[in-house]
Amino acid sequence: MSNSVLSVVSKFVGEYRSSTPGRMKVVDAYLLYVLLSGAVQFLYCLLVGTFPFNSFLSGFISCVGTFVLGVCLRIQVNPQNKGQFLCLSPERAFADFLFAHTVLHLVVVNFIG
Repeated sequence: MSNSVLSVVSKFVGEYRSSTPGRMKVVDAYLLYVLLSGAVQFLYCLLVGTFPFNSFLSGFISCVGTFVLGVCLRIQVNPQNKGQFLCLSPERAFADFLFAHTVLHLVVVNFIG
């Protein structure tokens, strides 16, 4: 059983390395960072407590919103999805990502108080 799981994982990693463009790898690394950051915040909340609850909620909502925006960016700049986003260039998708990110963090900072 574990041998088949290892072969599947190694095949997945090999396919990912060979067929994924560099831009997608950068976005994937960013998404992994945001996911781990949200997980660390949640574990900290479970272990220590939620005394300044607005601070925890703002940080966690920031991670979730950032992850969602990053996934949207990844979908829009993926070369396999060119047919669905004909009139959207990767530069425009990135500009939309930055604008939405700015609005998200303005809301998060406003929520902290």
